[in-house]
Amino acid sequence: MFTRKALLAAAVGVLAATMTAGSAQAIVNGSDTHRSYPFMATIPESAPELGLVDGNCGASLIDPRWVLTAAHCVRGEGLVLDGTVRVGSEKRKSGGTVRDIERIVVHPGYVNGNNEAPNTHDLALIRLDRPVKQKPVALAERAVQPGTPTRLLGFGTVSDTELAFAERLQQLDTRIGSRAECAPGWASRSRLCTISRKPKAMACFGDSGGPQVRKARHGRWELVGVTSGPGAPGVACSEGPGLYTDVSAHASWIRKTIRSRA
Repeated sequence: MFTRKALLAAAVGVLAATMTAGSAQAIVNGSDTHRSYPFMATIPESAPELGLVDGNCGASLIDPRWVLTAAHCVRGEGLVLDGTVRVGSEKRKSGGTVRDIERIVVHPGYVNGNNEAPNTHDLALIRLDRPVKQKPVALAERAVQPGTPTRLLGFGTVSDTELAFAERLQQLDTRIGSRAECAPGWASRSRLCTISRKPKAMACFGDSGGPQVRKARHGRWELVGVTSGPGAPGVACSEGPGLYTDVSAHASWIRKTIRSRA
């Protein structure tokens, strides 16, 4: 995962040699999904001054009128959102339900990271102009423990070395790692260290803001993490580990924000 500036440089043909904590990317060495994830959302965005004209971030539908994403997906120099969110499609640019963005609320404690430190409280809520019919994903009620099986979803780049966005939704089976499996100080009570269960695979550019889910009671999906960045400085996406904003640690802020701005 690169800083935003390095990512945009990659978009115009400069391959990043140093990877830092600015943002997470797309699923490298994932696989096509073969089932429906109605809560999966996509946020089209670009940075035209730097040559990125066809980018996106991920998000999760958590209420008929709200999606949850990463703060760095909606706040950044030169970043331009096209003003819409696509919900419930297995395709990046078609299908599902498209809604306009009415309001964006960034977590008040958000701090963008760098090569020395990870993103902090990397969350933003987006209110849609109208409700959608897709079923929202449930928020995790309790902190997940190391070893818990999880799944990542996203439309990000499928390569470490170029921006090659997936046109079909990708998935990757992972597990929650211990804090010691990420760089010292990177995982915390509010940031989940995530380890791929497949060699040379992890989220990458374009997956930022997307869901990390686990199977909860009665087989329903539960949102445990939001794609934020790498779990260590200076590593390629596929080398992992990944770092995810812990949803359970921020559940109170999420619910309070939705209630107060309904």
